[in-house]
Amino acid sequence: MSDISPFITALPKTELHLHLVGSASPETVLELSRSHPEAGLPTELDTLVEFYTFRDFPHFIEIYKQVDSMVRTAQDVHTLIIGLARDAAASNVRYAEVTVTAGANLDKEMSSADLAAALESSRAAALAEFGVALNWIYDIPAGLPDQMRVDTVDFALTRRPLGSVALGLAGLEVGFRRRDYVADFDKAVEAGLHRVVHAGETTGPEEVWDAIRILHAERIGHGVGAARDPELLAYLRDNNITVEMCPTSNICTRAVDTIADHPLPTLIEHGVPVTLSTDDPGMFNTYLNKEYQLVADTFGLTNAQLAELARAGVRGAYCDETLRAELLSDIDKVVAEFG
Repeated sequence: MSDISPFITALPKTELHLHLVGSASPETVLELSRSHPEAGLPTELDTLVEFYTFRDFPHFIEIYKQVDSMVRTAQDVHTLIIGLARDAAASNVRYAEVTVTAGANLDKEMSSADLAAALESSRAAALAEFGVALNWIYDIPAGLPDQMRVDTVDFALTRRPLGSVALGLAGLEVGFRRRDYVADFDKAVEAGLHRVVHAGETTGPEEVWDAIRILHAERIGHGVGAARDPELLAYLRDNNITVEMCPTSNICTRAVDTIADHPLPTLIEHGVPVTLSTDDPGMFNTYLNKEYQLVADTFGLTNAQLAELARAGVRGAYCDETLRAELLSDIDKVVAEFG
């Protein structure tokens, strides 16, 4: 069996499911924790690795909140974005949509003007320094204080810095039904923003259905629970709704027990548009090339199937049409080169 890693390395990619805070490498988190010792987070690498061992999804959310508490200034945001772009470029990611919890940043010392300026300047720097084009998704953090929801939606609808493309919904599912956020997503529809919803990560297909039917979701984050419902799989396929799957994340948060249990092959077999992402690569010790290698090794995916995962990411992206055409062409060139 030939080594598929050179093909994976050469394959141009998008990353559609990537959280700004969760993207931070351990080195970046250590820099923040040493700058903000009052936060009480680990200041040594070996302790941080232990800190990032998650018991379950609620425990992951708790750790995420603690790390997020240290992102307080525009410079902190810039540091995260430049680190994210550097790491993405190493996996030949050419375009990424970064999920920003604006309300969490505005909960600290940052003004909405400062946050918007940091996003715009860092976006330009990421493209200039690393060749990675970035756009922004603003996510409502279910399970966190409601003021964060209010501030995030307000920022997405009124401030809208360059690169703002969608309103999202992340965080806890159990106890926080997707349908509870219909008023926010109706506002996003009226404002012309795309809608991206985490659903079926730790629940069943019913939350995915609600995300689509009630929140008008155009893409689904995770969608693990969708595999249990053939009717839902057919709907996702027939309506070309891209599912952003994050295998390592699902293992780390115990959404699935092992990679062998992951429903990725089921969605592929049913023709659902599926793309791969890292979710929170700094916290989960992963990167996008590693995700492609993991599913290739586990499920025996071919070059053609891996290329289709990459194409699904391009087709589902909220990028300009020129970049979309360029990326699809470049994927075809790599496929032709490798045969």
